[in-house]
Amino acid sequence: MGRRKIQIARVKDPNTRQITFSKRRTGLFKKANELSIMCGAKIAIVVFSPGNKPYSFSHPGVHLVAAEFLQQDLRPNQLQRGPSFDVYKNHYFNLQNLDLMRQLAEEESKSAMLDEAIGHGKGTRLSELQKLHTSLADINSKVKSEIEAAETMILFSQEGVEFPSATREEN
Repeated sequence: MGRRKIQIARVKDPNTRQITFSKRRTGLFKKANELSIMCGAKIAIVVFSPGNKPYSFSHPGVHLVAAEFLQQDLRPNQLQRGPSFDVYKNHYFNLQNLDLMRQLAEEESKSAMLDEAIGHGKGTRLSELQKLHTSLADINSKVKSEIEAAETMILFSQEGVEFPSATREEN
């Protein structure tokens, strides 16, 4: 069947115009890429959609090609941009996303370790605290009984009551 010749005129229907723009833009960027690869050409293409949204393709970079075209001096940081700004921007956001995902995984790991430590520690600490409480209660009751005994002895000694000494020798 082959290709048919079409009349070059503005597409009237806005939906059809947007679809035609998208298909033609893709084809244009493919051809520009092929030209840059086969011929080593420096290319920069910037187009705006019917909805006024910008799209670009460039090799080695929009700023490099534009500056060379306008014969302007470039700042050193612009020389390192490489591919088109859209690709650079996407790469930058992907790196940021990866870094944030790594940080999130680290925090989740720390949280899991903390939860595990607290979970295992609860049973151990609780039983230890209960044993300690029981021991302290026993000691407290013993100390109270000894204090009461000492107070009783003090009262008896004040009243003149003598207690036999445990160290006294028997005849």
